[in-house]
Amino acid sequence: MKPTYLSLKPLIRWHEVEHPVQWSRFFPNASRLHVEIGFGLGDFLIKQAQEHPDWGIIGLEMAWISIRRTLRKIALAGVTNVRLVQIDARQAFQRLFADQSVTSIDSLFPCPWPKMRHLKHRLFSRDFLQSVNSRLVPGGAVRIVTDHKDYFEWMCEQAAQNGFILFSNKITPQFATKYERKWLDLGVDRFFELRLVKKEHISVPLKEDKALKTHRVAHFNHERLFPTGCRDDIVVDFKDYLFDPLRQKGMVRAVVLEGEFKQDFWVEIQKRENYWHIHPAKGCGIIPSAGIQRTLDLVKQAADQSIGFSR
Repeated sequence: MKPTYLSLKPLIRWHEVEHPVQWSRFFPNASRLHVEIGFGLGDFLIKQAQEHPDWGIIGLEMAWISIRRTLRKIALAGVTNVRLVQIDARQAFQRLFADQSVTSIDSLFPCPWPKMRHLKHRLFSRDFLQSVNSRLVPGGAVRIVTDHKDYFEWMCEQAAQNGFILFSNKITPQFATKYERKWLDLGVDRFFELRLVKKEHISVPLKEDKALKTHRVAHFNHERLFPTGCRDDIVVDFKDYLFDPLRQKGMVRAVVLEGEFKQDFWVEIQKRENYWHIHPAKGCGIIPSAGIQRTLDLVKQAADQSIGFSR
């Protein structure tokens, strides 16, 4: 079966590159760095790349199906000034972009999360906008377009006193995105546009990777391993547990939430020499965070308890 994408070259494996990313490696002749958050089907992203060949354009997207389709469109269009990153925008602006390095940002029809209990999931919160401000060059700008009035008003409130000048407007369809076409089909032909222009700099330090402490235990009963999660400032849920007696290896799947940041990975318990070693499994592409450390600690605690002993 042939892949639908034609080349993976535009896709950046952000776990494997130095942070912040040295974008000049990918765009050596770019006059500016432009970011699109949630590029969907990728049509507007590619249009921008075609109209501005001197820009370095970065698309942030979580959904692999969107990335896959956009990779194909990039190859067919022949544009070389686009890179895609599969990452939550909050993590991207905390880790991937240096201070005052981004010139412009677009976010077209981000999810409004209309239910009250889902407000915490909304993009462009006060904290996120502070990170965005820090990464923008002086005079840099953010353009957000939405069909949702409450979300628009909420974003205006969040942007207040965050170092931006706010400009708002009602605009007609002009982006030809999936959601714009959806609303047009439903008879909606006016959208809310919010422009945030950086006036004052707010410095937000980059998040640095945590040096993880792995564990080892002398004894471990694989039939009695029952790791218990936690739900406080960090949420850890244990999902699956597998053990291979021939290879002397156990695998524990955990889902970790730190605010809006989610990681789903496996912890390996491997017998080497006289000890069982507990560490993240290779190939999971984790960010070494406090939540990952908490997970390793909980698995180690469960391993101790599996033989009726807890330090």
